[in-house]
Amino acid sequence: MDLALSGKRALITGGSVGIGLAVAHALAAEGVHIAICARNGDRAQAAADAIAQTHGVETLALPADVAQAADINHLVTALTSAWDGIDILINNAGTGSEEKILTAPDDKWQYYWDLHVMAAVRLSRALAPTMKTRGGGAIINNASICATQPLYYEPIYNTTKSALVMFSKCLANELIPDDIRVNTINPGLVLTPDWRKTAGILTEGTDRTADDYLNQIAEDNTPIKRFASPEEVANFFVFLCSPKASYCVGSTYYVDGGWLKVTQ
Repeated sequence: MDLALSGKRALITGGSVGIGLAVAHALAAEGVHIAICARNGDRAQAAADAIAQTHGVETLALPADVAQAADINHLVTALTSAWDGIDILINNAGTGSEEKILTAPDDKWQYYWDLHVMAAVRLSRALAPTMKTRGGGAIINNASICATQPLYYEPIYNTTKSALVMFSKCLANELIPDDIRVNTINPGLVLTPDWRKTAGILTEGTDRTADDYLNQIAEDNTPIKRFASPEEVANFFVFLCSPKASYCVGSTYYVDGGWLKVTQ
């Protein structure tokens, strides 16, 4: 199937590792020019170089911490000075947490709010007008199954990802007249470095290994009995970015191996 994406331009936050990097490669394989945003500039550049070499597309490396409003301003300035706009925005940057509500300080709540919600707000506000001038496009927000089915140890992550889903729905209603489609993906278990980090935290000081913990999580929770690869999830991102998904607007899609325990 020709996804009609060749020649489009995409910005992917958190694009140097995990799901973001897999989405970048998958879009580039369809001929999309890629701007990689990551906090680590060297890692962003390495990812951009590898994508350009592998897929023959134009790439940009844009170092920024999207939890910081000033960094987003710099990112947008650099992006719009290189390109006259984008067609695809993937708000992917994020990370898990581990805390108790009664002891987590305000600054931790604020950091995750800025990273998971305000980054998407600020980038959408800044870049949707450029998408409009290019005839429309797609914004995909990477939330989590935890937005609906929370994990006990990360209440801040659960709460902010749930807010991201609601933001996506509201933004979709606002932008559809401009032919900009907004959707959300709620991944389940995806074997990313962040999951490995979490497993390390939760097994530290115990007699279990991180791999044993991850295998048990998949066995206990998913009918498919395994984690997804980032590439499996990335394929769905690419479809939602495509004009072939032209009637997909304002929805939240679960890519979770059957983990969600309720109907939606």
